[in-house]
Order: sequence, then C-alpha cells, then structure tokens
Amino acid sequence: GITLSGGQRQRLAIARALAVDPRILILDDATASVDATTEARIRLGLREAMKGRTTLIIAHRLSTIALADEIVVLDDGRIAARGTHDDLLETSVVYRDIYEHGLLERQFADAVEARGGRQPLEAAS
Repeated sequence: GITLSGGQRQRLAIARALAVDPRILILDDATASVDATTEARIRLGLREAMKGRTTLIIAHRLSTIALADEIVVLDDGRIAARGTHDDLLETSVVYRDIYEHGLLERQFADAVEARGGRQPLEAAS
C-alpha cells in the first residue's frame, strides 16, 4: 500500500467529491493539512468549482472562506454573526478576533521561514 500525507488525502477527497458533480458540496476543513501555497491553489480551483452549486465550507482559516457570499460565525455552538467578510470585520468582535489571530500566525510563519526555519525568539546558541 501507498501511504499518503494528510494534505494528499485532503486533495484526493476534494477531487473525489468534485468528480461526482454534486449540486451541494460540503467541505469540512478541506485545507487544514496543506501549506499556504497549496491552499491558495485549491481556493482558486474551488472558486470555479463552486459556481452554480450550493457549497458549505467549514473552516478555521479565514482565507478559505473570505470570498463566500455569506459567512456564519459560531461562538460556543451558537450563531454569533453572519455576513460577508468585510461586514463581519466591521461588526463582529468574534470574527475580527479570529481574523487578527490568523494574521499573527501568518506573520509568525513568515518570520520563521525568513530565518531558515528558526523561530524568531530562539536564543542563538
């Protein structure tokens, strides 16, 4: 047997789901195990694949859902807000906190990459 990485399994699952051309597509954290570059390529492909069908996307990365027609924000299992990405940045404290947390994570990852894989706060040894 062949062993696939988490990202490879996710890409395969997306391909299988799209192969049957469903009217309703449900993606549950479909880009959680892929790097940012792969996620961006998947998003581009999904943008085209979502045309003409209802798509539900469950995601922790806001970049995955930022272009959605409507975003529903859950907090402790309850709907805290709904709207577009721009609307929610203005009106929802919960969404804005999640967004800002994601920005910090991306900045940290970029800093680690720029330092050749060493975390910015590591002491020089």
